[in-house]
Amino acid sequence: MIYEREMQQVADKVSITTDDGSRGVKGIVTAALKQEIESNGADLVMTVGPAIMMKFVSETTRPFGVKTMVSLNPIMIDGTGMCGGCRVTVGGQSKFVCVDGPEFDAHQVDFDLLMKRLRTYLPQEKEARERFEAAHACHAIEAVSNG
Repeated sequence: MIYEREMQQVADKVSITTDDGSRGVKGIVTAALKQEIESNGADLVMTVGPAIMMKFVSETTRPFGVKTMVSLNPIMIDGTGMCGGCRVTVGGQSKFVCVDGPEFDAHQVDFDLLMKRLRTYLPQEKEARERFEAAHACHAIEAVSNG
């Protein structure tokens, strides 16, 4: 887990969850989060990861009134906000992650619009990934087969 030790130095508690239980609590993060809030309360939740996960973390903390911050990572092109590639809606206003963030109040982020924007370039990303994989494929098996 990246930055686990660093987070432990600045946080009262760091909880790890994994789908398969290979590290920390087995299961989805929102189940462990809800249990933690119900058992011990929380002053602040910070979430980083896939937009869908951050959305559901936000929805888990909302009924408890726990301040929740997200760190967003949409496509960023120029780092000045001029291109608009990283535009998100926060509290009903357009924000640019590269200059206004990347951290925002999770309860104010329009996650549905963010996830729609994140899918904009999926066909191009798939094509680029396929070209990369073809160009950098492991040829060892091919060499052994032709051997």
